[in-house]
Amino acid sequence: MAGRRVTGSLAAGVRAGAERDARLRRLALATLDANWEHDHTVPSRTLYPHQWSWDSAFIAVGLAHVRPDRAWRELRTLFAAQWVDGRVPHIVFNPALRVGSYFPGPEFWDSGRAEGAPAAPTSGIVQPPVHAPAAWLVHRRAPSEASVAALRRLYPRLVAQQRYLTGRRDVGGGGLAAIVHPWESGLDNSPAWDTPLAAVPADESVMRAYRRHDTAHADAAHRPTDLDYARYVALVDSYRTGRYRDEALLGRHPFLVECPLVNAALGVSEYALARIATVVGADPCPHRDRAARITEALVTRLWDPVAGTFRPRDVRTDRLVGPRTVLGLLPLALPDLPEPQVRAVLAEACSPRFGLAARMDRPLPTLDRTAPGFEPLRYWRGPSWVNTGWLLWQGLRTHRRADLAAGLRESLLDLVDGAGCHEYFHPDTGAGLGSPAFSWTAALVLDALAEG
Repeated sequence: MAGRRVTGSLAAGVRAGAERDARLRRLALATLDANWEHDHTVPSRTLYPHQWSWDSAFIAVGLAHVRPDRAWRELRTLFAAQWVDGRVPHIVFNPALRVGSYFPGPEFWDSGRAEGAPAAPTSGIVQPPVHAPAAWLVHRRAPSEASVAALRRLYPRLVAQQRYLTGRRDVGGGGLAAIVHPWESGLDNSPAWDTPLAAVPADESVMRAYRRHDTAHADAAHRPTDLDYARYVALVDSYRTGRYRDEALLGRHPFLVECPLVNAALGVSEYALARIATVVGADPCPHRDRAARITEALVTRLWDPVAGTFRPRDVRTDRLVGPRTVLGLLPLALPDLPEPQVRAVLAEACSPRFGLAARMDRPLPTLDRTAPGFEPLRYWRGPSWVNTGWLLWQGLRTHRRADLAAGLRESLLDLVDGAGCHEYFHPDTGAGLGSPAFSWTAALVLDALAEG
């Protein structure tokens, strides 16, 4: 009898899991279909009505499982707006939307006056280069003659993106790319940027001249502050004044930081490009060599041996800055990360600060939940995000920690099953925050369902 009860409970658990997964798949697919905009996917119909760079990469990964042709079109549309110097802008604006419908919009960036900008209106900054791994995953998830042709078209553009970041953006001279704005990290208002941002002169009264789009659609208490935005505006003003040129940045731009995520993505991208090169008939060896050099530079410049985590480096002061954030965990995605760093990052992730476990009782936060500045509602200052969880999940799988990877995957899926495809989530209760129909959440759920 006891054996039959155990068998019955296991069968019920399997059925419940299958029902959850089917429910999530329907929700994710409906979200992506609703956010499709003729040649790209908007992150959200309310908060983000244009095309965002790293969003499109994550979205393509998910679409590969259900709409592979659309996944390739997503990437193709984004890279059609690549600048001559290789940068992939963090926003490609939809010219059909009225002027003033989004801030900061195309009139604010004024990219058309910059040398080498595309005809399409774009921003002048970038986001983490997760596109080469995304392209490789799209091909691997749905291999075909069409996917090989798509890789062949995209490969030189991906190489140019890497060349831009490892060349023009190596402001510190140590082999890593520097970001010129917190938005380039993807983690806009993370406490990781508080120290270098504090050195940026700004007065929040400047925001009276602008109408913030985000606080019209989300609770202001969940978003960056007006002082944050005043500094963001000041940084764009500085970069735009130089027509988005990268020469002599150290002497004229007030924010230059080497970000662990951006540079880990650079290294992972070189490994992805090596794989792509073997498919398209190019030489993979230079990519592997560059990946090894980036990994070495990241450990040399961004590893904090005392804290046992990676931290950003402020290039202007040549110091590691910021509290313990999820950024410090994401270099785990590098396959050749040295074993001492792998062990330390895993220990950090599994500590009470982040709570990674084979069975997680709370979602993964973006900031050390024991830190005094932990804010469970405010954007990147504590809330849980599916994309950073997915990136860590990839790293755990890379380093063969199947137990922890399974625990994180279940946590992410349960989070979305409980609250929907929200932009981000309360790191204690799991309540949905931000946009209620967010594309990368939907896309990465599809990938986690298919690859678990």
